[in-house]
Amino acid sequence: MLKAFADTFKIPDLRKKILITFGVITVYRLGTFIPTPGIDGVKLSQFFDNLARTQGGTLFGVMNLFSGGAIHRLTIFALGIMPYISSSIIMQLLTVVIPALEKMAKEGEIGRKTINQYTRYGTVVLSLIQSFFISLWLENPTRFGGLQIVEHPGWAFRLLTVLTLTTGSAFIMWLGEQIQEKGIGNGMSILVASGILSRVPTAIIQIAALMRSGGSSQQGRMDLLTIVLMLAIMVGAIIAVIVLTQGERKIPVQYAKRVVGRKVFGGQSTFIPFKVNNGGVMPIIFAQSIVLFPATIGIFVPNHFIQQVAGALSHGHVFYEVMTVFLIVFFSYFYTAIAFNPIDVAENMKKYGGFIPGVRPGNPTAEYFDYIINRITLPGGIFLALIAVAPDVIGGLLKIPYQVADFFGGTALLIVVGVSLDTIKQIESQLLMRHYEGFMKRGRVRGRQRAAAY
Repeated sequence: MLKAFADTFKIPDLRKKILITFGVITVYRLGTFIPTPGIDGVKLSQFFDNLARTQGGTLFGVMNLFSGGAIHRLTIFALGIMPYISSSIIMQLLTVVIPALEKMAKEGEIGRKTINQYTRYGTVVLSLIQSFFISLWLENPTRFGGLQIVEHPGWAFRLLTVLTLTTGSAFIMWLGEQIQEKGIGNGMSILVASGILSRVPTAIIQIAALMRSGGSSQQGRMDLLTIVLMLAIMVGAIIAVIVLTQGERKIPVQYAKRVVGRKVFGGQSTFIPFKVNNGGVMPIIFAQSIVLFPATIGIFVPNHFIQQVAGALSHGHVFYEVMTVFLIVFFSYFYTAIAFNPIDVAENMKKYGGFIPGVRPGNPTAEYFDYIINRITLPGGIFLALIAVAPDVIGGLLKIPYQVADFFGGTALLIVVGVSLDTIKQIESQLLMRHYEGFMKRGRVRGRQRAAAY
């Protein structure tokens, strides 16, 4: 494995991609420390500390997790990638509902670029709306226990905040696209994972503080036995995430022989891999975005009904857990339906003489694909849902903060492991293309090297 890591920097193209990725991550992390103008950062930090002690700060804890700590400091990147994710959800839903967008999605690269452009426009619009409500929220001292967060409230501050946060959100979107085009891995997922990993030192400090103080009835306590138990849960969760991410159902496909002139084509056997977790971490991110939306609006809008809905959709409530599980399973099916079209695959197989042994070509093959996808997506979605609600269960049983529990078996752990596996797989494919050893030794590559030696 160490040799494979060393080989990655021997390939100029791969080395350039890795350095670009690290450079973009560095720029993103620096942006999470640049404060928004006109805000008293000391008082804002004091407010979030009080909120974490009195209410657990679960809503802002989750928002802070996805923004890489930018929301607590209210920096220029405070909105994070959530506007882009919300815009992507809206566009994907509209693609299914609106025939014109569905037709555009089937036009190939041109249609995909057009839909991506609409997604960018939607990101800017959502950022404008969210940043405006944030500016109004910051100007109200009653929401901060009498603390004057904004030094000079008014329309000048509101416009400056809207411009700053919207520009920061658009810049994050551009950074993610740069990783996608010129770097290695999925751009947005890597930015989220980097933000999560940046919170590890804070979690370690919290654990150390809980162990030193012995905790309290409000914050909980952690002893050596609790830490050992949490580590065991984390190892088990990592193994389960790897098994889920790598798990797939292989459907055998046989291609009939075709004679074209004097050449014979086809006749080989292959397979189509159906992944158990086809959507990766995206179903959880999509579900968290929707569940957190009413709670976020409830903070900014003093409406009684919205406040009730926001309270029901807060961590620890049964309705929140049920909605999270339902939305994760739904988006697991939704993301799979977008990524894989059984009818198109069945028609292409029939066109090139491919068939599944025991299944007739055409519509029966598409129905068979649909049957398999429905059966393997359900356990994958349920597992993702269990991972998402695990921090609430762990935190409730062991009486530890949500931000600490999430690192040992929750969304944060799933995102970091999933993004790491995806990135390593892409790097490994680049190595194998150039006849280098991958991270795990394979007989085929070693055989090539031995044959070349002779």
